[in-house]
Amino acid sequence: MNCFAPLVRPDSRILILGSFPSPLSFESGFYYGHPRNRFWPMLADLLGQPVPHSVDEKKELLIRSHIALWDVLDSCEIKGASDASIRNPVINQIAPVVAGSPIRAVFFNGAKAAQLFAKYCPPLAVPSFRMPSTSPANAAWNFERLKKEWAAILPYLQSQED
Repeated sequence: MNCFAPLVRPDSRILILGSFPSPLSFESGFYYGHPRNRFWPMLADLLGQPVPHSVDEKKELLIRSHIALWDVLDSCEIKGASDASIRNPVINQIAPVVAGSPIRAVFFNGAKAAQLFAKYCPPLAVPSFRMPSTSPANAAWNFERLKKEWAAILPYLQSQED
């Protein structure tokens, strides 16, 4: 199975990269579909927006906020949602997407996304940051701690005129 198409717009200011969608994400039809994944509540809280529930609401939140979203892997062999079980990765072509856009920074949602990118992808011309995973498996990070760390995206989302 292949990952979702990237949600990248001509006015995207940051790119958030995960590793590969979970089975529940595939079932829901969009990124971070596990009901206990804290990505959508955390992002909405950081941006002062209501938590999106439908795929359309999630896409609208990203578009309104100038956030691009994708995964490092296009496909792989994986057991369930276990990043540790990833085998035979096929990498997405991320550098051309970033180079052809106003994206100012890339944020990796979790260590595995950052590791896969570092191992298989060419360096980018914009800064990149490994962020703590929003996965429910990352129990060491509570919601407030995640939100505080992920607040690093906010300066990159501001308009150049701000």
